[in-house]
Amino acid sequence: MIVGVGVDNVDVKRIAKTLERYGERFEQKVFTPEEIIYCRWIPGRSAERYAARFAAKEAFAKAIGTGIRLGFRWREVYVGKEPSGRPVLHLSGGMAERYGHLICHISLSHTDNMAMAYVVLEEG
Repeated sequence: MIVGVGVDNVDVKRIAKTLERYGERFEQKVFTPEEIIYCRWIPGRSAERYAARFAAKEAFAKAIGTGIRLGFRWREVYVGKEPSGRPVLHLSGGMAERYGHLICHISLSHTDNMAMAYVVLEEG
C-alpha cells in the first residue's frame, strides 16, 4: 500500500550559486560523503547532480508528510546507485529508525537548468 508520494523541482542555477557562496559548508550540511564524491566526479556537472539529490531529499520529506522540519535530517537521507545506475534512496540514523520499514521508490531527472525527483513510499 502506498503511504506517501512526494515530488520536487530544483533550479540548477540556484544550487550552483549556493555552492559558489557556501561551498563545503553547504555540501557538509546537506549531503553525505558518498554523495559529495559522486557529485564532484565530473567537473562542471556538479550542480546538476547536487540539485537532483537535493530534490530527492525534499521529495522524501514531502512523502513522509513532515517537510524539512520535525526531525528531518538532510544527511540521514541520501541517494545512491545500483550497479545498473538506478537511483536508490537510503536512510540512516533516526530517519531509518522512523521510516526504514518503508520501501522507497525514486526517480530522478535533470537538465542543465532543472532537476526533479519523485518519491513513492510503500508499506514494507
